[in-house]
Amino acid sequence: MIQDIGTGRYRNEYRPTVPQKDSRMLCYRKNEIFLRKQENGLSFLTYEEVEKAQPEEAGAYTYLFAVDGINYYLVQDLLEEKFPGAEWMKISGLRQNGPAEAAFAGVTGYQLWGWYHARRFCPACGKPMVHDEKERMMKCPACGQTEYPKICPAVIVGVMHGDRLLLTKYADRDFKRYALIAGFAEIGETIEETVHREVMEETGLKVKNLKYYKSQPWSFTDTLLFGFFAELDGDDTVHLDDHELSLARWCTRDEIPENDGISLTREMMQVFKDGGL
Repeated sequence: MIQDIGTGRYRNEYRPTVPQKDSRMLCYRKNEIFLRKQENGLSFLTYEEVEKAQPEEAGAYTYLFAVDGINYYLVQDLLEEKFPGAEWMKISGLRQNGPAEAAFAGVTGYQLWGWYHARRFCPACGKPMVHDEKERMMKCPACGQTEYPKICPAVIVGVMHGDRLLLTKYADRDFKRYALIAGFAEIGETIEETVHREVMEETGLKVKNLKYYKSQPWSFTDTLLFGFFAELDGDDTVHLDDHELSLARWCTRDEIPENDGISLTREMMQVFKDGGL
């Protein structure tokens, strides 16, 4: 999955330090990331490059995290003409491009950029927010409001009926490939209750014997995904919520597409395809 970076080590604790020459500088705008596409994969600008080309932006950095001992920082407003070979790429492109540590760093940085961008002003009183010195937290000097990075819990559900798995396709989305039932947890419910509710709302089916599989951070949507397999409980007739889904069908193991190695959804589909349950 996209967070699997082999032997690489991800350090997410907030420990701001002065950038080194080889520190990586991440720059974003809506749904896009600034980088280079090379024969050996994606690469990010270094602090040394940014300092030479746009020193005013190089000095306005925000520490993000470290991967394999290399620190990553957020910068704003880099100009394409200042960096030959660099370009803006859609964030979704990180799903198809490597190396693994670059894709993971790029999408994780995007989640943090979105949070910082949305926390420039206090949601309680509207005054400018400032960054805390000791932890990753924005605070309001005027009213004392504090804001931490947003993580939204959600479920992925593989609904099983004998040797068949329920596959779906989203309605009105660019993503047209097969998926599983998915949805966000609501206020006041357990994650298990989310599984039952989402399956019922989207397909009209009841499930039983929930089995937790694993979780995945999905920074494209600020989400922490919880994967469950569940058995059909009763009638297998699907009553489709066509506002959420364009299709839901029972598929045999042979009909399930191969895993693309990126998402929890695709891994769960592959587990069922291979007879792992």
